[in-house]
Amino acid sequence: MTEQKETLEKLLSAAKLHVPFDGWGDVTFNASCEDAGLDPQIARLYCPRGGLDLAIYYHRLCDQELFEENRSRQWDDARLRDKVGSLIKNRLELVDEKELVRRATTLFALPPNNITGLKLIWETADIIWKLADDTSNDINWYTKRTTLSAVYGAVVLFWLGDNSSESEKTWEFLDRRLADVMRFEKLKSTLKANPTLKPFSDFIIKTASNIKAPVESKTPKPGNFH
Repeated sequence: MTEQKETLEKLLSAAKLHVPFDGWGDVTFNASCEDAGLDPQIARLYCPRGGLDLAIYYHRLCDQELFEENRSRQWDDARLRDKVGSLIKNRLELVDEKELVRRATTLFALPPNNITGLKLIWETADIIWKLADDTSNDINWYTKRTTLSAVYGAVVLFWLGDNSSESEKTWEFLDRRLADVMRFEKLKSTLKANPTLKPFSDFIIKTASNIKAPVESKTPKPGNFH
């Protein structure tokens, strides 16, 4: 285990006790350093923005756990909708405590952190599509991740307020959101087949064909904050 990983794990373990009460700010970060017996100056080498970097680390650590748990998963004849739904459910079940995510959501909603929060959701969506065996390499690579980012963000917010046993209401909400996405995809296919709109759709398809996915979409590594 590297010194960075060991330090981050000690900090995170200590922080989980403080975050529900004090959030992911400096109060939690400094208390975590004290609890873990770490020099704050050394800890800042790995978390220069304090609690913000620790919250990012926790999010990406859960993403990494999702990837490791499902990277060899055999889907057989499962529908794409079921694959994505199962992976989103799995991702939320990896969270130790809802309050950790609730506090992080509040943190990432602040204007200086908003772009970082959106980036993290995009990374989660990217991992889910990879695990669902997505092979798109054109504009669909982007549209799929944009759509799933919106779905995932909405499901997380609903889940945070869900007090039902075993989060049944959240999974019902998730199923409805995925059904909406599937209806939209069906609508796109219908529009492309419409002879009246065909010249327009052909132009769009030709233009979109020049848009390619990144050469390599790397799985985020816990501790890589930037």
